[in-house]
Amino acid sequence: MPYVATAPPVVDLPFALLPLGDLLRRYDDCGDPLACRPVAQGLLNRGYRLTTTRGTYFLKHHLDGDRESIARQHRATRRLQALGVPVAPPVRDTEGGTVAVIGGHCYALHPWIDGRHRTGAQLTAASSRRLGWLLGAVHTCLEQVMESATDRTDRLTYDGAYDSAAPADTFALIDELLGLARGRTPRDGFDSLAEHRLRERRALLELHAHHRPPPAAEAATGWVHGDFHPLNLLYRGTDPVAIVDWDRLSVQPRAEEAVRAAAIFFVQPSGELDLVKVRAYARAYRLVSGADAAELASAVHRVWWERLNDFWILRWRYQLDDRRADPQFPAVSALAVWWTRRYEDVCEAFAG
Repeated sequence: MPYVATAPPVVDLPFALLPLGDLLRRYDDCGDPLACRPVAQGLLNRGYRLTTTRGTYFLKHHLDGDRESIARQHRATRRLQALGVPVAPPVRDTEGGTVAVIGGHCYALHPWIDGRHRTGAQLTAASSRRLGWLLGAVHTCLEQVMESATDRTDRLTYDGAYDSAAPADTFALIDELLGLARGRTPRDGFDSLAEHRLRERRALLELHAHHRPPPAAEAATGWVHGDFHPLNLLYRGTDPVAIVDWDRLSVQPRAEEAVRAAAIFFVQPSGELDLVKVRAYARAYRLVSGADAAELASAVHRVWWERLNDFWILRWRYQLDDRRADPQFPAVSALAVWWTRRYEDVCEAFAG
């Protein structure tokens, strides 16, 4: 899942409080509202399945982002669709717009896509290759469609380098989280596991602090989806039918998105990566995107370090009192340890 430790808890608006009448009046033939219920999956976005007299739609309430940045995401998906990328661009209103600002909030109406999410455990080696091909196609097609003056300016203003996590900062965070976990009353099994993993991670960081990666190179950057994981990809049978949630469309190191996605799709409950599927996925991604082995190896190192220093689930639980991500913690926390022990094998799977 996305590594955002400061996101507020999502509170779904009751049906009666959604501005459905004002919203639907902006469209020619979307009909009148009949039913609206929250979409259960997802941590950061607020979405609803909206049924009207004319059909079914996905109603998205954008929690952050301004009207123009959201509209740019929508333009990108329309262009991607024209290139054959499976996406679900929003419905245009009577004036040709795709973002409705009502009461200071931004909304968008998308066609409802029947499909389901699939984890890496549900993917075969062949469908893992297809997943890598798909993400490679997303990255190469984004380079073609992000051609407006604003898009080019954003590409140029990306600073091309960013610092990786500093061990001293991570040690301070570990101490804070340890104090919060130990002071929890009543304590449960999660708190005991959190304390164990925090102590374990501190020992690993002390051992590997000298492996902190240098700033990322600008040559490896490009336009990326920004949040490519199973909950943002819909399948119909074995076919991907829609990549959704383009809120984090941005210029970033491309290969790092490929590694992060694999670490989410192919992590097993034990915290190990299915390296057979990772290898099939990575080779397809490299073939389509043109990324070479050195770029993937560098991305593996940076994402490994990111995982070693990241505690977003514990920050949600102990700092924000938000437990929605708790079920992910056993596998995510075990992965950082396993990845450190099997570092060379992971690199070979991505770059070999």
